[in-house]
Amino acid sequence: MPAPAAATTTTTANTDPAATAPPDGAPVLRRIRQTGAIRIAHRESSVPFSFVADGKPVGYAVDLCLKVADAVRGALKLPSLRVDWVPVTPASRIPAIVEGKADLECGSTTNNRERREQVAFTIPHYIAGSRMLVKAASGINRWPDLRGKTVVSTTGTTPLATLRKMDESGALQLRLVEARDHAQAFAMVEGGKADAFVMDDVLLYGLRANAAHPDDYRVTGDLLTIEPYAIMLSRHDTAFKQLADKTLVASIYDQDTQRLYRKWFQAPIPPHGTRLDIPMSYLLRDSFKFPSDKVAD
Repeated sequence: MPAPAAATTTTTANTDPAATAPPDGAPVLRRIRQTGAIRIAHRESSVPFSFVADGKPVGYAVDLCLKVADAVRGALKLPSLRVDWVPVTPASRIPAIVEGKADLECGSTTNNRERREQVAFTIPHYIAGSRMLVKAASGINRWPDLRGKTVVSTTGTTPLATLRKMDESGALQLRLVEARDHAQAFAMVEGGKADAFVMDDVLLYGLRANAAHPDDYRVTGDLLTIEPYAIMLSRHDTAFKQLADKTLVASIYDQDTQRLYRKWFQAPIPPHGTRLDIPMSYLLRDSFKFPSDKVAD
């Protein structure tokens, strides 16, 4: 089902005298106040973080971004603030923030050093690890089993970059293929065009759970990487980032984030009422004790 396009309604500058003017050096908050809209970038198939169901963006990260939108609504005293949805892919998500096409990116994006040269990140809301999805009858269980195989990953992701480094020696003789998004990569394994799809394990479990025949697939292999997911935003608006971080920390301490986790990872989710049944990892539980945007690269 196609994602809804970003709203194109032209909004005049907000002239409400009660609205709070953003501080100097806060270009994102200033634009939000002037246009009366916050633009949230979302994904189409990053289950359960950010995906489209029943024609609208939903998911764990989407719910957290909407909490930030509510905080902006209150801070700027703009009760009529609307949300404009901006669909993005792994390849377009960073440019969307850098070029000012979106104010927040809500998906399954890893906070790492290379990306922080272009964008900023809030505190992590999930910690994943990259593994591989294969057909259950493939006989593939470990990374050495991929020798000479066709392996797909998604353009613009850290697992793809890790695969390239892993294959630099040529020992595995991988045939690496890039897919434009996770759904296409899964379809390649499903259709026999790839032997394995390497991606963050939670996304693989989500795709497997929503497949027509989930038992036909397995998620296997030791963790290649540790991936701290966070909401992405501009590097050039400290006040906006502080407001977002404060909102997310409060959500953790109020147990709202934990309730959202149970909603999206341990209860039936749309569109088919699938239950992922993924317990919260000790890494995420520990990170919630002392929330910080500082991550190990």
